[in-house]
Amino acid sequence: MKLPTVAPADIRRALLLREEIALLDLRYEAAFATGHPLFAANMAVDRIAVEAEVRLPRKDVPIVLYDDGEKPVVATGAERLAALGYTNISALDGGLTAWRAAGFEVFEDVNSYAKAFGELVESRRHTPSLSADEVAKLIADKANIAILDVRRFDEYATMNIPGSVSVPGAELVLRAGRAAPDPETTIIVNCAGRTRSIIGTQSLINAGVPNRVRALRNGTIGWTLARHGLDHGADRRGAIGPFEGGPANARDVAYRAGVRHIGANEMAALAAQTHRTLYRFDVRDAEDYAAGHLPGFRHYPGGQLVQETDMAAPVRGARILLTDDRCVRADMTASWLAQMGWEVHVLEGGYDGALEVGPPHALPKPDPAHRYRRPYEGTDVGEAAMQAYLDWEYGLVDQLRRDGTHGFYVI
Repeated sequence: MKLPTVAPADIRRALLLREEIALLDLRYEAAFATGHPLFAANMAVDRIAVEAEVRLPRKDVPIVLYDDGEKPVVATGAERLAALGYTNISALDGGLTAWRAAGFEVFEDVNSYAKAFGELVESRRHTPSLSADEVAKLIADKANIAILDVRRFDEYATMNIPGSVSVPGAELVLRAGRAAPDPETTIIVNCAGRTRSIIGTQSLINAGVPNRVRALRNGTIGWTLARHGLDHGADRRGAIGPFEGGPANARDVAYRAGVRHIGANEMAALAAQTHRTLYRFDVRDAEDYAAGHLPGFRHYPGGQLVQETDMAAPVRGARILLTDDRCVRADMTASWLAQMGWEVHVLEGGYDGALEVGPPHALPKPDPAHRYRRPYEGTDVGEAAMQAYLDWEYGLVDQLRRDGTHGFYVI
C-alpha cells in the first residue's frame, strides 16, 4: 500500500497544537531506547497484532509510523494496522533520519517524557531529598523514619532498602497515615532511580501530609553506588489508612491542576464523541480491580500510569478518564497527568451498579531479546551503566527546553 507522508515539521505542529497523533516507532524496544522523538511511542512491528487495539482504541486516529531506515518496516506495519481496521495511517517522511536532520531533539531510554517531567518537577519545586549515606545513617541510628518504596511490588520484592515497605506510587496518600501514623516520623520515598521517588515525595507534600517527607536521592541506584546493601524477597505492604484531610486535599490538588470531576452522564457524552480518543483507566491496585471494576476500564495502577504514560496512552492529545472507588488515587494520578499536558477527568461514583469481576487483562510480554535492559532493574547491572543513567536523567530538563514541544507545567 502507498502511504501518505508527513514532514517532521508537521509532527511538531500537531504536538504544539495538541492535536491527536500517535507517532509510532516500529523498531524493537532496545533500538527505540537508543533515540526517538519525545512523544513517540514504541510499538514494534511484530507487536501490532497484540497491542494495537488495546493501545489505540479509535480506528481513525491519525497514526504516523517511522523506523530508522536501516531495516525498513513501515510498509509492513501499515499493512498490519490496516488489516485491523485503522484508516488514517501515514509515514514520517524520511523517518528518524529526517527528524534528526531537521534539528529536532532525540531522547534516549524509555518512558522518556515522564522521566523528563519528573526532573522538571524537582527543578521547579525543589523536591527535598536525602543521599544514600544520610538515609543509611538514619537506619543505623534507629531514627524515627518510614521508608516507602513506590515501585511495583515485584520490583520491591526483587531488591529493596532494608526496612522499607511497599506502597506503590498512587497509593501513597491513601496509605501514608497507616505507614507513618506519628506526624514526627520522617517519610523517605524511594524508587529505583529518580522519577517515581520525586513524584511520590511531591505527591505527599502537595497533599499536605503532616510529616517531613524526603526522596531517597537516586533511589536504589544511588544506594548501590554508595556501597550500601539491599535486601531481597521482602513482602511488607503498606495498609490502607489515609492521613487526616488526605482525601480532601488530593481532590484540591487535582482541582488546582485543572482536573475535572464528572458523573455518568458526562462520561457517556465523552464516549459518544467518537472523533476523539478516550482512554479509560482504573488506577487502583490489582486486587481491588479483580474484586469488581467498571466495564470498559483498563487496569493501570496510578503510579505506573504516570511513569509509563507513553505505553498506556500513545495517542498524544487524547482524553483520559480515571476511576477509583476512593477517588484519592485517581485524583493524585490525574493531577500529574494534567500537569503533563493531558485533558484528564475523574469519574465520581459508579460503583453501586453492576461491576465486572476478574483479573486485569495483561498483554503478552515481548521477547526478552528485544527488550531494553533498564539500568535500574535487577541485581546485576554494572556500576558504569547505573551512573550513565543518572547522568542522562540530570540532563533532561535542558533537553526539554531545547525540544520545546512538551507543554508541561508544575503547580
